[in-house]
Amino acid sequence: MRTVLIIGAGRSASSLIQYLLEKSQEEQLHLVIADLSLELAQKKTNNHPNATPIALDIFNEKERRATIEKATIVISMLPAHLHIEIAKDCLVFKKNLVTASYISDAMQALDADVKKNGLIFMNEMGLDPGIDHMSAMKVIDEIREKGGKMLLFESFCGGLVAPESDTNLWNYKFTWAPRNVVLAGQGGVAKFIQEGTYKYIPYDSLFRRTEFLEIEGYGRFEAYSNRDSLKYRSIYGLDAILTLFRGTIRRVGFSKAWNMFVQLGMTDDSYVMEDSENMSYRQFINSFLPYHPTDSVEIKTRLILKIDQDDIMWDKLLELDLFNDKKIVGLKNATPAQILEKILNDSWKLQPDDKDMIVMYHKFGYEIDGKKVQMDSQMVCIGQDQTYTAMAKTVGLPVAMATLLILNGKITTPGVQLPIRKEVYLPVLEELEQYGVIFHSQMLPYLGYKYS
Repeated sequence: MRTVLIIGAGRSASSLIQYLLEKSQEEQLHLVIADLSLELAQKKTNNHPNATPIALDIFNEKERRATIEKATIVISMLPAHLHIEIAKDCLVFKKNLVTASYISDAMQALDADVKKNGLIFMNEMGLDPGIDHMSAMKVIDEIREKGGKMLLFESFCGGLVAPESDTNLWNYKFTWAPRNVVLAGQGGVAKFIQEGTYKYIPYDSLFRRTEFLEIEGYGRFEAYSNRDSLKYRSIYGLDAILTLFRGTIRRVGFSKAWNMFVQLGMTDDSYVMEDSENMSYRQFINSFLPYHPTDSVEIKTRLILKIDQDDIMWDKLLELDLFNDKKIVGLKNATPAQILEKILNDSWKLQPDDKDMIVMYHKFGYEIDGKKVQMDSQMVCIGQDQTYTAMAKTVGLPVAMATLLILNGKITTPGVQLPIRKEVYLPVLEELEQYGVIFHSQMLPYLGYKYS
């Protein structure tokens, strides 16, 4: 039996573990599922004979290294900043590694040693990053092989709530790490290129500069810019492209409403609020408002945000119970962003029977035989329930599939890498279609941006 060590049994690991357990007999796999919580690891194994749940504290170096040494291959489903110590151990014990996270500078620094040892450290193998890379590179490579010249590439992705479970005014529920949603867009200016002109959006304007998308069968959506759309220009071989934009999809109206939190300062994660543990939700929002001898917190909020009491934006704030003076934050030494996350979790947590939805949309503009054309490609995936979400499926399945391909010698290129080679994306995309992750494409006239 070949031992697959999965470190981290959180939300994104459910479909990954299920897939590998279903393949375990024919592929001669034994899964070791390691998590700080033994109970969580046990829950994910479902008493399968080819799985062993273990409690693992990754900060216990001796225990961590002993566990990795016994593995045939390692999958890290930990938060991104924790991968590096796992990676260093994999290098010491000559184990291949798969993660769903962006390649950090520290991970990239291992590339020469990974190649020297003939190892594969496959990163960015989830949804976004992951399926976005693979589905994009497949089309870009096909365009190039036909003699086409890329002019425009736009890529959008969003984790949303499925229409049948959309029960709040924000048309949104948490399907992924809530903290990442609260902090989205922070830490630098959003930058991209349109028709050869570089564009920049500062954080305080990010959620008021959206692009609209029509998804067949699901209606209209909006997208705000990712922080650095230019990051993959060279990786995709698109250095000469005129337009390159990557964005995050939400239902129309979400960004305008979210901007209220940004303008008030409630998404700030850079300082701790005094006595946050005993603060009420009402005191929290009042902390960001000016003093007034007679105006209520509600009136001050509407005045500073310039919204009327019959505005849907006001209804969205009321729905979150932000003005409740009985609800207590209960978090010690918390930042505004941490408190906001706690408040939103009250309203936006997926219920047991809720279904989530992943939407991905690519636009490819190119010139071929002297003619400019555009191809749009859309993918929608609906989850089963709170555990087997579309997010868990689209993050976990590519990781699992890549792991098997590496184990079976189908992926052979060594190094610290992301899935942009045919040996990776062709078999993974083909198999994903069997699980309902299917892209539908249509040809359109080339639109571009007339006035850049």
